[in-house]
Amino acid sequence: MKRLPIFLSLLTLFTLVTSAAHAQDFKVKSLDQLIEANAADTARVMPLESFIGLVLRNHPVVKQADLLPENAKQEIRLARGAFDPKLEASWDVKNFDDKDYYDFVNTTLKIPTWIPIDPKFSFDRNFGEFVNAENSIPEPDNFRQVTAGISLPIGRGLLIDQRRATVKQAEVFSKISDAERLKMINKVLLSASKDYWEWYFAFYNYLLIEESLSISETIYNLVKQNFEFGDVAAIDTVRAATSLVQRQVDRQTALVNFQRAGLILSNYIWSADESPLVLQDDMVPQLDLTTNLLTTDIPLDSLVATALENHPELVKTSLKLEQLDIDRRLAKENLKPTLDLNYNLINSPINAQGDFVDIRLRNNYKFGVNFGIPLFLRKERSKLRQTQIKIKQTGYELNLQEREIVNEIQASYFELETTQQALVSQNESVDLFKRIFELELLNLDLGENDLFKINFQLDKLLEAQTKLIKMRTDMEKARVILYWSAGLPYLNFNKDSPR
Repeated sequence: MKRLPIFLSLLTLFTLVTSAAHAQDFKVKSLDQLIEANAADTARVMPLESFIGLVLRNHPVVKQADLLPENAKQEIRLARGAFDPKLEASWDVKNFDDKDYYDFVNTTLKIPTWIPIDPKFSFDRNFGEFVNAENSIPEPDNFRQVTAGISLPIGRGLLIDQRRATVKQAEVFSKISDAERLKMINKVLLSASKDYWEWYFAFYNYLLIEESLSISETIYNLVKQNFEFGDVAAIDTVRAATSLVQRQVDRQTALVNFQRAGLILSNYIWSADESPLVLQDDMVPQLDLTTNLLTTDIPLDSLVATALENHPELVKTSLKLEQLDIDRRLAKENLKPTLDLNYNLINSPINAQGDFVDIRLRNNYKFGVNFGIPLFLRKERSKLRQTQIKIKQTGYELNLQEREIVNEIQASYFELETTQQALVSQNESVDLFKRIFELELLNLDLGENDLFKINFQLDKLLEAQTKLIKMRTDMEKARVILYWSAGLPYLNFNKDSPR
């Protein structure tokens, strides 16, 4: 009987030692520790800056957007084609019944200019037995004649005409294309960034659940051991096993969600030869909490001022107003009558033989006047009025866009501020739940077994940690949405990020 107290003392000492050993296993990792542990393995991580670099370099929509400026450049070239010099030549001959009725040769060079004075040079050779007197050229000149003249509109077309308006429209369209390009790229970066943070959340949520699974396994082993010593009832092992199985199911679900998020992220990854790439299963996200690809937060007033000046939507609408103003000027010009003056020197200052001769404006010339005007000008007045209406409509649209963008910036900014403040409170909440759970584990080590409390506190801790990582990702998404609302170029990412 004396051996029984000695045995009990040894058993108690063994239990305390075992409990102390398990206490070492029950050290709960914080979220920051999980992030730091993942960040240490740089061989398999994809930082946000590397991902954004891939998107900017190879994504099809980005490449489409990069083609817009080139297309706009070709539009300008197309419009300027109306000012290309034009060389024309014709030869018209008639011979009937062995008689040369006429033989006409004409070569003309027209040189359109930006100012409405269009020079024209022509060479004619006309001879034959039945040449009209209007077209005949004296035989001493060897039936050849050179004319040089200009055409000048002093009515409609003096200030602006269709070809000049088309060039101006094309130049404005080039600026619109730049704004549209930026809008397209920003839209891709917004979607890619949000999906990256969803992938980030899915991964760290998986790590959290895996950590809870590890804790559940340790608890189950401890309860099972206590049951073998007779300290707990069999039902406690069933409860611990049930909790363990549920954690295993949660782990599989989290793994599927992480893999699904990775597949969605693969939509943005392309090779240089335009082949789609798949994100490898061993690739994981990384967030360096000390640095951020997004620059430091920008004050609200600066964001609003920048948006009102450079937001792609506002820039496009403002440029649309410029185009409409060009249409208005052209429509107003078309209310004038057509009054064109044509003056041509004949064989002056160069004659058909290539000799320079004196210019005599009152001799050897051709002069003409073209005049025309619609009597009611209904078409022209309607066109002008329609353009004025479109200008008003676009002005209202611009005012509405400005209002909506400012409100959206303010809402996004306040959402980001609120999320940042809530993040501080949530960090404190996680720390408190962690301390409570560790105390419950300590009670389990000391033999005060209450698996319901332990599982409840573990669920609460996991819920708080999941909410914390969700709030972190929501904050990063809110920051990107804020910069999207403000229309910042490339959403304030560094467009020269590592690629």
